[in-house]
Amino acid sequence: MYPEYKKVKACAEEANLLLNTSKTMEDIFNLSTGRNVGRTAVTYINSKGKLKKYNYSRFRKHAYEIGSILSNFMIQQPKNVPIVLKAANGPHWGEIFWAILMCGYKPLLIDAKTSKEGTENLIRQAKAAAIITDDSYNYEVQKFSLHDILEEKSTYSFSPIWENEVIFCSSGTTGDVKMMVFNGENLCCQILAALDFAETSKDLLYPKSMGPLKVLAMIPFHHIFGFVATFLWYFYYGANFVFVRSLAPSEVQSISQRVGVTHVFSVPLFWDAMAQGIERQKNMETPAKQAYINQLIGYNTGKISRAEAGPYKTVQKVLQSKLLGTKVKFCISGGGYLSGKTQTVINGIGYPLYNGYGMTEIGITSVELSPVVETRLKGSIGIPFHGVSYKIVSNGKDKKTGELWIKSGITHVREIIGGVEKETELDKEGYFASGDIAEVDATNRYYLKGRIKDIIINADGENIYPDELEIYFRKLKHVNNLCVLGINVKGTTNQKIVCAFEVDNSISDAELEELKKEAKAIGQDLPKGTKITDFYFARKKLPIANNMKVKRFVVKKAIESKSEDYISFDYKKETKSSKTFDQKTVETILEPMREIFSKILILPKFKIEDDAHWVNDLGGDSMSYVELITTVQERFDVVIPEELYGQLATVNDFTEEVAKLLK
Repeated sequence: MYPEYKKVKACAEEANLLLNTSKTMEDIFNLSTGRNVGRTAVTYINSKGKLKKYNYSRFRKHAYEIGSILSNFMIQQPKNVPIVLKAANGPHWGEIFWAILMCGYKPLLIDAKTSKEGTENLIRQAKAAAIITDDSYNYEVQKFSLHDILEEKSTYSFSPIWENEVIFCSSGTTGDVKMMVFNGENLCCQILAALDFAETSKDLLYPKSMGPLKVLAMIPFHHIFGFVATFLWYFYYGANFVFVRSLAPSEVQSISQRVGVTHVFSVPLFWDAMAQGIERQKNMETPAKQAYINQLIGYNTGKISRAEAGPYKTVQKVLQSKLLGTKVKFCISGGGYLSGKTQTVINGIGYPLYNGYGMTEIGITSVELSPVVETRLKGSIGIPFHGVSYKIVSNGKDKKTGELWIKSGITHVREIIGGVEKETELDKEGYFASGDIAEVDATNRYYLKGRIKDIIINADGENIYPDELEIYFRKLKHVNNLCVLGINVKGTTNQKIVCAFEVDNSISDAELEELKKEAKAIGQDLPKGTKITDFYFARKKLPIANNMKVKRFVVKKAIESKSEDYISFDYKKETKSSKTFDQKTVETILEPMREIFSKILILPKFKIEDDAHWVNDLGGDSMSYVELITTVQERFDVVIPEELYGQLATVNDFTEEVAKLLK
């Protein structure tokens, strides 16, 4: 055992305090805030750029004050019904969450970016009584602004009447949304899952005497990963939550460095982007500096010895000081497939990155906690937590690979689908079907292969896992995101494998052509049966579920229906416009006009339709419109009448007007 084992073990075993309670949400709140009174609870940057913080004592007091305000606002409403909390992570998110429970209501946690239609759908299906949000929409239920609640003076008497359930929802927000209901006992079991953490890790949880524990509150708290792995566990153990003002890389890095963040949990997209950035920066360095970075990565991943590593500590400090800082002790990737390349690069620069597993329906049930880097790099999701059991259900001969089923006290107690509540579906042994394909090794470690619904069946009848193919394309320049998926082949039960890319808006025509060549070459070099047959560019951002994973089913449906949102690599833009122009106008005005739009908007030409509106469709603004007018006048030596400013809004509009002026 490591030297600090007893201290870490004692810290983790504080979860046992819950065993002597009724295991309710009230018990979690009282134990968490009562045990950690003097500790810093929240750190954030205020509107003036100053670092602000406050402790758990103030957090507890403020939660009660918000509870009294909310209780007064809801005085005419029945209890034990949902209140929607639609808010991004922020310093007061946790206080409002607990205040809703204190008032006798069930928090329904949803994405702050959910559309008005999606929000109304959730309100209706959950039969919610009110919504707390700062969005600009009006709803049929009472709406309370976060700003107004926080500004209100608490002058009301308040006796908490605690609710004991929390509701999470699936990523879909149209149709019959699936909502999962967790009670206090479920979430107490989630905290108790930490009891065995000390057996392998001294850095995931540890007492205050071993140093500060500062968690970057980046993963949205409305999502089960963010709620459990970032908020619930660390709230119970009295960690310091560090909030960012935005998820811009520069902002995340700035506050992480400034505060000295120790724990960073995020999704594969975040870690992939960081790994790619490190690789690109390395390639811009001199050969000598590249060698030093390679030595650092080699040493930290167990590939070379200390004697071969050179000045690795200095190189590591310099690299980390430009990223998330030098205090990071523990990182987790969750919510999707994590590539081996990314794991190698992030662990290689000295950020211990571990892979975890969970679902909205079951909470977080395992994380690879081995301190041995070679074990982490195998990509395991670890061994089931305390109180959790896994089993593989296989229909084939290989009994070590199949659907992963989970049994634990964490699993949600009820579901709400289409406004109808029903009990959670479990097998006769109490296991829940995850819908994920996994395999288990001789050490009882589990490895994810992908979602059953995403499996592609090739012409030979083999199962192809798109997550494993995507990693081959993530190194491509100018690719922000991508997804591999299977498209049904008419008249057969087989699927062809296709890939859709979301590219940088600043990509040039030459770079676009180079990307096409590289992607096609990779697609053809893949193993037999997994070759990519078709490639597409997405005109807009790829649809993302909960800021985590691409919604493959949405992309699949769009491509199969031949949506114009996805254009083939082999697509050739017709020389004519959606309006009829003579060939001379097309060549001398229309084509240059497309280039002008592309340059000013910093968009590839394939993303600009000739009838797309400058503001509504292409994201232009008044300042860039002035630049557009000026550029068009200079390019064609014309003067556009001022009364037409604002009326001309598309490539077609400007082409037609310039053609008139040149006659």
